Amino acid sequence: MQPKNLRRLLRALSRQGLDVHYNHPIYSVRLQNSANAPVAEVLLPEGFPVEAKAFKQLANLANIRHPSGGHVCQVCATPDFHPGDAGVAIGSVVETEGMIIPAAVGSDINCGMRLHLADLSIDDFLEKRDRFVELIKGDYFLGTRDVTMTAKTSRALFEHGIPGWLDGMLDLPTGSFVNSELDQLAAECDRVFLGGSLDGSIRWAPEELVPEEGWVRDGGLGTIGGGNHFVEIQMVEAIEDRARAFAWGVREGQLAFMVHSGSRNVGKFIGGLWRTRTQAVWLQGHPYPESRLFSLSVHRNPDLVQDYLQAQATAANYGFVNRLVLAELLRLRLRQVYGDIEAPLVYDLPHNITLPQKESTQIHRWITRKGACPAYAEQPVIIPGSMGTPSYLVVGKGNPAFLWSASHGAGRLRSRFELSRRGAGYCEETLGLTGVDCITLREERRIEEAPAAYKPIQPIIEAQVKAKMVSVVARLRPILTFKA
Repeated sequence: MQPKNLRRLLRALSRQGLDVHYNHPIYSVRLQNSANAPVAEVLLPEGFPVEAKAFKQLANLANIRHPSGGHVCQVCATPDFHPGDAGVAIGSVVETEGMIIPAAVGSDINCGMRLHLADLSIDDFLEKRDRFVELIKGDYFLGTRDVTMTAKTSRALFEHGIPGWLDGMLDLPTGSFVNSELDQLAAECDRVFLGGSLDGSIRWAPEELVPEEGWVRDGGLGTIGGGNHFVEIQMVEAIEDRARAFAWGVREGQLAFMVHSGSRNVGKFIGGLWRTRTQAVWLQGHPYPESRLFSLSVHRNPDLVQDYLQAQATAANYGFVNRLVLAELLRLRLRQVYGDIEAPLVYDLPHNITLPQKESTQIHRWITRKGACPAYAEQPVIIPGSMGTPSYLVVGKGNPAFLWSASHGAGRLRSRFELSRRGAGYCEETLGLTGVDCITLREERRIEEAPAAYKPIQPIIEAQVKAKMVSVVARLRPILTFKA
């Protein structure tokens, strides 16, 4: 950006109540007259749009303090940074001490990514593509999947996540998973962030999903969800770190499948419940925060803080299992159509969650990532592009300047509202949909999620590599995408 244009931009942001400074490639932002708040830092590739609304949301997040004690220690944002619908910018990462901010996670608790590989060539896959798509459309969109489980298994799912669900299935395999290789699923738990298990409790789960006995038929389990969620068939197009790719079992030409989903209606239920509760217990006599982002203080409400973390864990456990189920349904269909295929897991990780700050000796410090992935040293990170651009498998560098985090995708450039209202008037080429194989029952979803809706992924990856947040292991090209 030219200095003249930059000065004009900074003046415009100042008129909106923001103090913003630029030291290529970092923007530093803070609300005017908030000297006690930490400066928030945004890593933006050159030429990327600077969105005042997102900057204001990030500055509001940095400014949160609880009257009874508790404050923000550090705030940053990843390069896919853009405004969020609920007042928190997507790509925000915040470290707090003495308090947590449920609204910073919102309702899409443990939305995340999962990546598998399969030794199947693209030519062989495409030869039977139509049969495979027909089967998976049934599972994902038409309800032909069978995710029936015992009440005991459902309760264990909410309390213990993937290991709880697996223990129940090993005792009594049910539904579509009677054909699963359950030992393989168990062995893959060490490739899931935190083992796919947090300390949940059935007291926070929707009542109809945790009966004392009988059977549970959950219509939400094994569903992709709306928005930017997807399941995508990909090909490993290029390897950039051969030693690490070999260690992770990644080879050029392999088929891959990537799952992006979360806790669905369970997260919506728990997130909404705690948004209301957090506001209801705000300290009387103190004004509501202007941003309407309410926090819970360890000093005033220690029991409520623990209750929220347990409730969030309950939804997170469901999110881990939902991604596993989506992937396992696909793996079972691959085996049905193409024969005996192992399709091992590479990694599964969340990007909407509050977790303890494990690099700190302080017991009441947490990191909340809203549309950002943990990227600790040597940890796999999965960063998707769009239906028409590559996705990346990278490895974390454990950079504390960015709170051990990385981006969770490319970030939206155009709103869904804009594309749903005007997108039908654009040609396929303008939308970036030429050659894109999108499987959906809703044509508007194809337009809302067109590649033109997203920022270019390559500069986002390059910016993070240069900032020593991640390094690239492999690039994956989309083949076909399932969008609900």
